[in-house]
Order: sequence, then structure tokens, then C-alpha cells
Amino acid sequence: MRRGALSPGGRQAGPVARRSVIALVALALVASCGRSDPRTGGAPAEPRAAAPTAVPVTPVGAALTVTDPHGRTLTLKKKPERVVCLTGLCDDALVELGLTPVATTTPELLSRPDYLGAKGAEVPVVPGSFGSEDVAAIAEAEPDLVIGLAGVHDQLRTAVEKFAPLWVVEVRSYEDSIGYLRALAQLTDRGRQQAAAESRFRAKLADGAARARAAGLDKKPVLAMYGGTSVGVNTTEDVLGHFMSRFFAYPWPSKGGGFETAQAYSIEEILAKAPQVIFIQSFGTSVSEHYRDNPVWRRVPAVAAGKVFEVQTELWASGRGTRAFGIILDEALAKAAG
Repeated sequence: MRRGALSPGGRQAGPVARRSVIALVALALVASCGRSDPRTGGAPAEPRAAAPTAVPVTPVGAALTVTDPHGRTLTLKKKPERVVCLTGLCDDALVELGLTPVATTTPELLSRPDYLGAKGAEVPVVPGSFGSEDVAAIAEAEPDLVIGLAGVHDQLRTAVEKFAPLWVVEVRSYEDSIGYLRALAQLTDRGRQQAAAESRFRAKLADGAARARAAGLDKKPVLAMYGGTSVGVNTTEDVLGHFMSRFFAYPWPSKGGGFETAQAYSIEEILAKAPQVIFIQSFGTSVSEHYRDNPVWRRVPAVAAGKVFEVQTELWASGRGTRAFGIILDEALAKAAG
């Protein structure tokens, strides 16, 4: 499966969205980046800086016509001040730019303390199932722009564009996340905020790679997986899986074919690859609890060592923006090194 294809986190939304994606799994979410050179043999590790060194970034200029990371052009008649988010990437980018959506489908993400906190809980929620959101409710928000997910929300275009432009996004890599951040900053005239957010994120990536090498995590087999009505692995062709491979040993290639076969690893196959750390996105029943008494599962090194972590789905399954990736990175490095 290609990196940008829909995974259970493809909606880039909260747990409700993820459950919907799993239900629609038959229908179906960073850029390739080589690992940094290993440290010189025998050389002592550099002491970790108190904070990542800022990466210089040039602010984008305001524009009403933008080209997204996949070459799609969007032209608006005016600067959008009221944006409805049908995908978590939208919420993430708006928060990075110091803005708030007028309605969202990812309230769990927005109300996190590292997003908008209590203010996020005040944002109206668009009802409806994933890909079939209530268009009347979207219209009631009086948006200047609606941002959805390519391959999912295209079907709403005819109805939505009676009252607002619909921009569908597609994240295949964290570089795409940066590209959408920049494009939205152009539309909203938020170049200064974009440059600050992008600089922080790029510095965090560089710092994270250095931390991973210093702790030997780039040699430690790690697994990110999910479960609900089905269980699968975030492969290196998946957005999250490929992001993880940037910092850890990540031996989980796509198995090819459709979605269900591409990410379908059996417990026996997981044991054979012997991950030392496992991150699980559970929907409904805890995956680790479900497999607790499975004798094969118990032999997996991460399970035997107590290094299986149930992570927050609204972030790991839905967050596909620069803020989300940064938080995921910090959490993954801390848990893997602990």
C-alpha cells in the first residue's frame, strides 16, 4: 500500500473517525528521508542540548491561489476567516498558525492541552459519519473554506461547494504536512506563524534523530500497530510507519495488495521480527488485553519486557500535522528509551 493510502488513521481525526475508518477498511492514510550517518566509532555522544536548535525558515507571503504538495491548485476569492475542518490535519495546521476552526470533526484532538485545551472543547462538532458528514451542519458554520480528506470527502464537493470551497488534502509524508501548513499560511496571511511552527518542527526532527542515535534507538526494532474490529501494522508505506522508520529500526514493509493484506501481520509474523517496543492504537477493546493470554503474543520481546504502550488514538491515529508529529516523536522516544 502506498504511503498516502487510507489507514485506520487516514481520517487524521479523532477516535470516532478512526472507528469509522476501521469500519470502512475495505474502502481504504515521510517523505523518504535516509538516516543520518552513524556516530564515529568510539566517539563519545554529544551532550544533549536543552532545546533543539532553531532551523531558519522563510515566512511565506499571502496569496489567494496556492498549490498543494501534490500539485493541486486552490483559488479563493478572499482570505478565509472561517474554516471548517473535516480532517485532523486542518485542525493541526490552524492551531500551528494561531487560528481556531469554526467547526470540527476532531474535538478530541483540539481539546488536548497541547492543542487548544478547554477552548478546543468549545468548538462546534460536525455530526455525521466519516465521509458522510452533515452538510447542513457544515453550512450552518458559515465557512469561507472547508478542508477535508482526498478520497473521502470528494463526494461532498457538489453539496459543499454550493456555499463554500472544498479543499481536499492528502498526507503521504511529514513533508506534505509542512507543505499544507505553508499553503494554509499563504491563504490566511500567517507567514510569521508558519515560519515559527515550521522552524520548531524541523529542529525537533533533527534533535529527535540525534537523540535516537545517541540512545541506540535507531537499531532497536519498534512496531506501531492498531486494533479494533481488525488488527494491523502501520507499515513503512503508511504515513505513521514511515515516520517511525526515520528514528527507529522499523522492519515492517507493506505486504502488498489491498489495504487488508498490505498491513495484515499475524502475531506469529510479529514474533518473528521480534520488536522490542510496541505502540498500540486501540479502538474499543485494548489490543494488549485482547492478546494477553495468547502464548505467541507473550513471547514477543516487547511484551515479555513490559514495553507495550497503549497510545492515545486521537493523536497517533488522527494527527497528521506538524504539531502532532512532534508530540508523537517526543512520546515515542521517551517510551522507547525508558
